[in-house]
Amino acid sequence: MLSYGLAVVLLGSCSLLPAKTFETRQNETQTQTTTEPNPVIVPPPIFSSSGDPNFVVKVVQQVGPAVVRIDSSRTITSRIPNEFNDPSFRRFFGGAVPQPRERVERGSGSGFIITSSGQILTNSHVVDGADRVTVTLKDGRTFDGKVLGEDPVTDVAVIEIDANNLPTLAVGNSDALQPGEAVIAIGNPLGLNNTVTSGIISATGRSGSDIGASDKRVDYIQTDAAINPGNSGGPLLNVRGQVIAMNTAIIRGAQGLGFAIPINTVQRISQQLIATGKVDHPYLGVQMVTLTPDIKERIKSRAGDRLNLTAEKGVLLVEIVPRSPASVAGLRVGDVIKSINNQPVTKIEEVQRLVEKSKIGTNLPIEVERNGQTVQIGVQPAPLPVRREG
Repeated sequence: MLSYGLAVVLLGSCSLLPAKTFETRQNETQTQTTTEPNPVIVPPPIFSSSGDPNFVVKVVQQVGPAVVRIDSSRTITSRIPNEFNDPSFRRFFGGAVPQPRERVERGSGSGFIITSSGQILTNSHVVDGADRVTVTLKDGRTFDGKVLGEDPVTDVAVIEIDANNLPTLAVGNSDALQPGEAVIAIGNPLGLNNTVTSGIISATGRSGSDIGASDKRVDYIQTDAAINPGNSGGPLLNVRGQVIAMNTAIIRGAQGLGFAIPINTVQRISQQLIATGKVDHPYLGVQMVTLTPDIKERIKSRAGDRLNLTAEKGVLLVEIVPRSPASVAGLRVGDVIKSINNQPVTKIEEVQRLVEKSKIGTNLPIEVERNGQTVQIGVQPAPLPVRREG
């Protein structure tokens, strides 16, 4: 659920060239171009792929009607401590026993339409636990939304409204994205409907642990397009107006650091949500750390002779959840994972990706180094136990 306050900041320190100065510089430029035959004009990078300096306007006109505002609310009932139910307490205080109190939490986010019959994608945290979901189209029409399914592990949700002949967004390919590509974000930040911002892709493949969201199984796209609370669930678009990611997170206090879920991930998850209403993620039941010389030294100083850690790199298991697939298969604290399904691993992010690609109930070969020896272990991943907020 989202909550926000609005603080207006006026930006200053902008300067304009006097008209005379501009004319002078323009004349100088014209003089220079006459002395250099066949000058090569290189367009700014943000325009080069589209060839049109007004490509943002065209994209917004093309796809803007398919971006929606999503308002949600849920009723929270406060619990009465068990002590108040004690008969002696009731006799002492008589009938003056506190009653449960209710309060309503409200949030607002964005979404985009993927089918003309009313299926809409947004973030799970926008609608999580909501008693009521309201969808507002750009033309002002409002509809009650039904949550078809949500996946807090990837923060993707699908909702549906009772409508037909709706505008939809075309889908791009997030696997082919490169840093530096121009992008456009459309959403409803801080309650300001139909807000458009633009920028570039700053990086790809940011893991959840990179951005402080280690509970999420997503390799995020980083962008410097302005994203604020309320943009959650809205589309990140390429210059052709195709959605290539879903805006989802920012780092508090930072500027130009926004993160979006790749659309290929969103599609994979949403298809499962539409089909079954849920998504099962493979789960091993381990806590792990990327092994580095510094971490190895600290572990050896603490464990002493109790742990014979000889590996120089890999992923060290520091805890095994009781009765988990890892525990049943025989993985132990102190094991260093060297490969999964015959693919070498040296970081926890690589382990997470390979586990996510595995199949629940199907044997997953894991090679570990244990006390200087190589050990082959087969683990059958189980469905990930999902905790829900509130």
